Amino acid sequence: MNESIKIAIDLMGGENSPEKNLEGVNFFLERNKKVNDCFFYFFGDETQVKKKISKYKYLKNNYKIFDSKIVVSDDLSALSAIKKGKNSSMWNSIQSQIDLGTNVTLSAGNTGVLLIMSKMILKTIEDVDKPALAGLWPNKKNMNVVLDLGANVECSEKNLIDFSEMGAALFKSLFPDEKAKVSLLNIGIEETKGTEVLRGSYSKLKELDKFGDFEFNGYIEGNQITNGDSNVIVTDGFTGNVALKTAEGTANFLTGMLKEYLSENIFSKISVIFSYFSLKKFKNKLDPRKYNGAILLGLKGPVVKSHGATDGLGFSYSVELCYKIAKGKLVEKIKKNLSHTKSLNEKT
Repeated sequence: MNESIKIAIDLMGGENSPEKNLEGVNFFLERNKKVNDCFFYFFGDETQVKKKISKYKYLKNNYKIFDSKIVVSDDLSALSAIKKGKNSSMWNSIQSQIDLGTNVTLSAGNTGVLLIMSKMILKTIEDVDKPALAGLWPNKKNMNVVLDLGANVECSEKNLIDFSEMGAALFKSLFPDEKAKVSLLNIGIEETKGTEVLRGSYSKLKELDKFGDFEFNGYIEGNQITNGDSNVIVTDGFTGNVALKTAEGTANFLTGMLKEYLSENIFSKISVIFSYFSLKKFKNKLDPRKYNGAILLGLKGPVVKSHGATDGLGFSYSVELCYKIAKGKLVEKIKKNLSHTKSLNEKT
């Protein structure tokens, strides 16, 4: 019998909670009917949760509710939230990894507070200076892992190397049959381009390539990210967050303009009929809900941040992400990869 994957969920985080969060879990189970080894630890206002949970067909005997009436508000500063947030639904869902043995935590609450609480409670893996925030972006061949997306504005050479190893581990936990291919985001692909930190990281990653954790593909420019030749894109948090917002804005622009053009006259509306399936495929590929969920890497337990404004379907993809990284033993893979970095440093 397979060991149960235990997912801790902050039910009170994000907009329209806990309704949206419960709906998301139900959607996940509906879309993955063969998943029978998943158990949910729900943290939230028990009275509210019990009123709503009965209508969800797939939530039967596969969850336990832990009453947590304190909610971390989105408008609180990180410091205030930490002071007031102990025993909140967010805090307790993270703490459950230590107290209850849950495998992963999911929250749609305040991002800054979630990062700080997670680091306070779970602590970083040995030799990791800074945890990184990673996300999934589609490419022409499958999917990219991109990090850091904003947790660390400034990064050292060691940070970028750690991010590369952690990003490769995340990719392998999600796509075990594919090779992780790492590239550093830069202003050019020539080895001499970029900052001193980037050039130093480049040299170290070339050496780490021999351990087989990933294939190092050198530098990559922003216009090559979606090609799929590399699938782990590494950068500092400032650049990564700018790239993320640019990608989101571009996707919104394309879908918005397409919708406008296809509805401007009778002929364009008729053309929609003949290209319906192609347009539907295009829309699905760019649907941000399918890529919902940022993963905090470098802690002794995995934490996933869902977008607070997503709907139930979007939340379900974050649940699926939690299931996959727990099933893929993400933290163990990160530790293994980082041991190679340590070994290389000891030799040099």
